[in-house]
Amino acid sequence: MSEAVYAGAAIEERQLLKALRWYDGFVIALANPGFLLGSLGYSIGALGGWGAVFLWTVSMTIGVLSNWIYSETAAMFPDKSGGIALYAHEGWKRYFTPIGPVATFGYWFAWSSVLALFGIVIGGLIQAEWFPGEPAGGIGEGATGYFSSGPVEIGLPHLIAAGAIIAVWIVNIFGIRPAVWLAYGTGALLMVPLAVFIFLPYLTGEWESSNLTWTLNDAGQPWGGLKTALVWLFVMGWSAYGVETCATFAPEYKDTVRDTTLALRTSAIFSLFVYALLPLGISGVLSQEAIAENPVAFYVPAFQEILGGGSQIMVVLLIASLLLSMNTATADGSRALYGIARDDMTIKQLVHLNRFHVPSRAMTVDMIVNLLLVFFVGNTLAILYTGNVGYILAHFFALTAFILLRRDRPRWPRPIKVSSIWIPIAAVLAAANALFIYVGVTDPGLTYAAETKHVLIGLAVLGISVLLWLFRKIVQDGQAPRLREETPATPEAAGT
Repeated sequence: MSEAVYAGAAIEERQLLKALRWYDGFVIALANPGFLLGSLGYSIGALGGWGAVFLWTVSMTIGVLSNWIYSETAAMFPDKSGGIALYAHEGWKRYFTPIGPVATFGYWFAWSSVLALFGIVIGGLIQAEWFPGEPAGGIGEGATGYFSSGPVEIGLPHLIAAGAIIAVWIVNIFGIRPAVWLAYGTGALLMVPLAVFIFLPYLTGEWESSNLTWTLNDAGQPWGGLKTALVWLFVMGWSAYGVETCATFAPEYKDTVRDTTLALRTSAIFSLFVYALLPLGISGVLSQEAIAENPVAFYVPAFQEILGGGSQIMVVLLIASLLLSMNTATADGSRALYGIARDDMTIKQLVHLNRFHVPSRAMTVDMIVNLLLVFFVGNTLAILYTGNVGYILAHFFALTAFILLRRDRPRWPRPIKVSSIWIPIAAVLAAANALFIYVGVTDPGLTYAAETKHVLIGLAVLGISVLLWLFRKIVQDGQAPRLREETPATPEAAGT
């Protein structure tokens, strides 16, 4: 294996393997319905069935439109592993270089923290269904566990979460194909609850329109309910926008341009269908109050209501969908971290692929970070809100980067060039995300589940990204960090 000297260190000249087709990317993106399953109950409990249907559809529509735009930037930079955050860096580094590390680190942390979040949910489902006598652990005065880490009482769900995180790491560490096989298996199982909740309630007669409510215009809602809606659109973006994960694997598609585009667009359209119809179907089966009482595992009584039994089967299917989401998060988050390092925005030790041509060091960092989240944060909603701050910000920078790249690099090849009408659309979407961020950061309590401290943790993560960028530039590369960088007009001028 030949080696090249890269910024004073020996870096292996391994490349990500071109082993994927567009349908593999589509299956990997099936994690998105899994994300919806993880947070749907909270939204119905807070907004009512009609409110949740409306806002999830709006959020997913933004995700679909964004994906159409990202197909152009993905084709412009087919060698960029790390997805939309790397495109944000390309567009913004000419104006303010630190935006790159902020966007990319925020993106990585949001994807990575899915492991801890859904690992705890899986643990809670298993504990409640099969081991109800074991301690559930958690935070707060009433929590009991096997032992305490200080802030968290460690119960069975936390131990199961740790096991799930390690298991998914093991699958991914041996290459992209085992990860894709796991995605196909869990994706097939995911289709069962989707079909049950989207179609069967109408056929069995269990769907009742009276169960659907709209609480956004209840008395006392700030701005007549608009502010609550905006905060929830901030939260929902964490799930709905995730179809952009297909862009992260651009260097690994066999036909980079065609496969990346098809994966982005087909996954977005399928997810729009699910995000509109799943909330409608399931909120017609149970009342808002019943769902609010158990916003994570309410699918089990809904499944029993529709089919008359089979709660254990439903738990297995839910676990499969959550494992799919964890699998995608491992694959996406690690490649994002690898791409950040490869573009000189964090420590160079992460510019590494193992003998299976996957970023194993980045995956290991992901695993360690998530084990710390499980044992020292231990609260799924806190983890979600913390990661979402940087994630929506990454989308804002990626959408505005599309506009900047159109203006600043007109001669750069665009194998996929969307119509010019998408420029004002991108501006509107970016402005909407900026508004979501402002409201979500300033008034997180409107979700009834988040606090200001969760926002501050998310902002602290973004601050750490800047410190790591400075360490890379000053200590590892021996360079003075520049706030603005010259950008090449063509790939040839960039030396690629």
